[in-house]
Amino acid sequence: MIYLDNSSTTPIDETVLDAMLPWLRSGFGNASSIYKLGREARVAVEDARMEFASLLNAHPAEIIFTSGGTESNNTILKSCADESGLIESILTGSTEHHAVLLPAQAMQARGLHHECIPVDANGRVVIESLAALNISRTLVSVMHANNETGVIQPLAAIRQNIPNALFHSDAVQSFGKIPVDVAALGVDFLTLSAHKIHGPKGIGVMFIRKGIDFKSHQQGGGQERNRRAGTEPVALIVGAAVAARRACNDMAERSQHMANLISLAREQIARTIPNVRYNTPLEESLPNILNVSFLDADELDGEAILQSMDMKGVAVSNGSACVSGSVQPSHVLLAMGLPPSEAKAAVRISVSKDNTLTEVQEAITILADVVRVLRG
Repeated sequence: MIYLDNSSTTPIDETVLDAMLPWLRSGFGNASSIYKLGREARVAVEDARMEFASLLNAHPAEIIFTSGGTESNNTILKSCADESGLIESILTGSTEHHAVLLPAQAMQARGLHHECIPVDANGRVVIESLAALNISRTLVSVMHANNETGVIQPLAAIRQNIPNALFHSDAVQSFGKIPVDVAALGVDFLTLSAHKIHGPKGIGVMFIRKGIDFKSHQQGGGQERNRRAGTEPVALIVGAAVAARRACNDMAERSQHMANLISLAREQIARTIPNVRYNTPLEESLPNILNVSFLDADELDGEAILQSMDMKGVAVSNGSACVSGSVQPSHVLLAMGLPPSEAKAAVRISVSKDNTLTEVQEAITILADVVRVLRG
């Protein structure tokens, strides 16, 4: 199979797996135990914490391990609203991942004010609109880069316009592909996930700026400075740190390689598939994502495109949610102003360091054939 759905998940690196195996075998100790096996596990966890702190330009005490991006996003939004009582309203970008939008809507159902910040035709937050919004005792949540289109949000500029708000960013897609510096971005909270950078599934990271009176909404043991109860999964944490280190150390080389693949895909689509709209802007977007939709989408069905590609050995996505067995129009593309038919028939190609030029050429050739057949 030609795998071009790396924004969904990535294959784990052999180096990462090798680093994890000792902690799944002989180093199985509980990091909260005081005997040698536990102390060794604790050292591994704290070394990983320092690794993430260094990569993010943060303090180790600001790094909390979770089960992934979804838990991290839910924890930050719900803890700020409920346990910590820090906010009275939440503002989110209208193109956020559902792991942000749905918790915000759940908080709204319980009486908290929630409002979406509009985006322009490229999917970027309209910064000027922030002046008209109520940002008193507010958490503003805007993702660093979009998982469907790859567009990068101007977080530092947004921070300048919300000096008194708490600021959260979901950096699950951006981390390891572009620089992520919490001080430069001006965020109070940041969330990451290892399986987007060739690390293991089931492990994520929260950055919580020091000085914020943040209380956990998951009670139990006192792990992670009382901010996330539960026995630390040492092997997953070690694997996440190794994947993060490799991704950041090799960022320039990986990003250039992925950008070359996406550039090739753009050029080949332009030559072989007429009536295509590029939903990923050329500037200020991730190097690994290309999202396209078809201008005569009334004749096409997004699910049929994906299934036809799958039958021919190519894995791509359209980034939209599957609800009750039917593919729904992408809320991201709808917010950008696309009609529902085009939003439903979009295709997202997302590459990784492991993909090749030959794979991309073959995949686009297959896509062109599929679209030609479906157009009749």
